[in-house]
Amino acid sequence: MTTHTAAQSQISPFRIDVPQAELDDLRARLAGTRWPRELPGLGWSRGVPTEYLRRIAEYWQHTYDWRQAEARLNELPQFVTEVDGQPIHFVHIRSAEPAARPLLMVHGWPSSFTEFLQVIGPLTDPVAHGGKPEDAVHLVLPSIPGYGFSPVTEPGWGNLFRVASAFAEIMTRLGYERFLAQGTDVGSGIVGMLGMVAPGRVIAAHINGPAPFPFGPELSLDGLEGPERERAERFNAWREDGVGYLHLQATRPQTLAYGLTDSPVAQLAWIIEKFKEWTDADRELPEDAVDLDQLLTNVSIYWFNQVGASAAHAVYEGMQAYREFATKAAEPADGGWEAPPLPPTGVAVFGADLSVRREVDPYGMYTVWNEYERGGHFPAMEVPELLVEDIRAFFRSQSEA
Repeated sequence: MTTHTAAQSQISPFRIDVPQAELDDLRARLAGTRWPRELPGLGWSRGVPTEYLRRIAEYWQHTYDWRQAEARLNELPQFVTEVDGQPIHFVHIRSAEPAARPLLMVHGWPSSFTEFLQVIGPLTDPVAHGGKPEDAVHLVLPSIPGYGFSPVTEPGWGNLFRVASAFAEIMTRLGYERFLAQGTDVGSGIVGMLGMVAPGRVIAAHINGPAPFPFGPELSLDGLEGPERERAERFNAWREDGVGYLHLQATRPQTLAYGLTDSPVAQLAWIIEKFKEWTDADRELPEDAVDLDQLLTNVSIYWFNQVGASAAHAVYEGMQAYREFATKAAEPADGGWEAPPLPPTGVAVFGADLSVRREVDPYGMYTVWNEYERGGHFPAMEVPELLVEDIRAFFRSQSEA
């Protein structure tokens, strides 16, 4: 499916090449789908409606052009390197601006590096997109192990500390001793770990949409007003009715893996539900919030590389590692472990996010906190211009010491 040869510390060119037999198999499976019966009048209240998903699956089968998407992705300079026995795929685009700084940008779940396609140009060539030369960055877009084109070779890569260490090593191999970092969803967690595993190397960090811990207690509404109260109310509702997917991945990823690996419609439904629930509430359907072809490119990558299963296992391992970290962090300071100071960090909160600052930043450690009425969990796809400007403005204010 993909062609690469990598040895430890070596960076090799990478090119996507899905065999035609895989495309034929996908279309055959879509054509042979057994569609479930559906009770009338339920809409989206119990998951993705059959009538809707059938329409999107037919578009995927007959209209969507993977070869066109593949050719576009292969226009990007892609590479693979091996860190700690794990092959890691990444895109590396150098800006033509002489003063450009390196930026590591990390996707989340259920996504891939393709989430950032619309922001590549504005970030690496800002002058051509209404920015200033000093806004330019050299962009590094890795595929998290277990996602995209970074198939996992062993358990343990759901530990975000391990992933952060691997990404810091990739930046070293690229010659970037100090760098900027940006992340979304799982990528936000990885970016947050970078300051711990690579102290002093991150010039500044930017994340979007951090949410309170989903398996914790209900948020108190006392003292909250306006948008913060509304987001807290939505978080409490989501905590009760919206985390079934997370419970399943965090407890029984292997059971889920069979459906995601054998049925493209199951994989499509698993992802597209989140693009319905987590995008701008003013957009009725996922394709109203994001470009449908870009969404299907992401789903296709999950399908062809069979990473729906490994991404679920990564969630399982990530939750285990988080509990261990929380226990360790709660130990008395004289017990031995103390986190190093974090780099300056900016946060962007978009319309559909569930971020409540007093919950995710109780000690006021974030440098900048900006809120927007539009967008949601996938701002690089929904409102790329807003995300780019927020990133530019924050990093512009943070010069390397």
